[in-house]
Amino acid sequence: MLISAAVCPHPPLLVPEVANGAAAELDGLRAACGEAVRRLGAADRLIVVGSGPHALDFGAGAAGTLRPYGVDLTFGAGEPVLPLSLTIGRWLLGDRPAVFRSVAEDTPTAECLRIGADLAALPGTAALLVMGDGSARRTQAAPGYLDPRAAAFDTTAATALAVADGAALAGLDPALATELWAAGRASWQVLAGAAGDGRFDAALLADVAPYGVGYFVASWVRRRESL
Repeated sequence: MLISAAVCPHPPLLVPEVANGAAAELDGLRAACGEAVRRLGAADRLIVVGSGPHALDFGAGAAGTLRPYGVDLTFGAGEPVLPLSLTIGRWLLGDRPAVFRSVAEDTPTAECLRIGADLAALPGTAALLVMGDGSARRTQAAPGYLDPRAAAFDTTAATALAVADGAALAGLDPALATELWAAGRASWQVLAGAAGDGRFDAALLADVAPYGVGYFVASWVRRRESL
């Protein structure tokens, strides 16, 4: 059963060593991510979910690196294999043990929901750290340039995360998400599948777009009557 979830973005600039002189610009976002992770509490299993080229399960020892982003930093032991989303998740967790699951950005909604339901159905209690960015087309300076549909898409996602509305997350259009460069759609729908019809106390801790990319941080904690 899913008992808690934290939703965080995964820009490399979240790591201060990558941001360098601009690190202070994301201090508030980092603090929000830290608080969301803190609110996960204790569970039998902590699973980090994020987008990647393929759907893969990684063990607790999997490592990720930020070398492609100009900084010789590696998180975890062994050869780095984690995609960016899970690498940032690994960094956010520090030494906290977890397993890692990547989902392809083009995974159909029904499959995302099934993956989430399967994760929640594993024995014991589960907490999810869900890594995902909103649209990268919020402004003319954004990586994907301005798309007038981006703000409304991100508002829908942020509102759903703020109130733990799994049905609204499940309703996000995969094709539109792809057009808007919204890397978090599949991961958020895995969360929706894991939450099922459970009831959660939710909080949206951050909703910003400093570089024309939507970054959301949210916390979901299952209500006692829903256990």
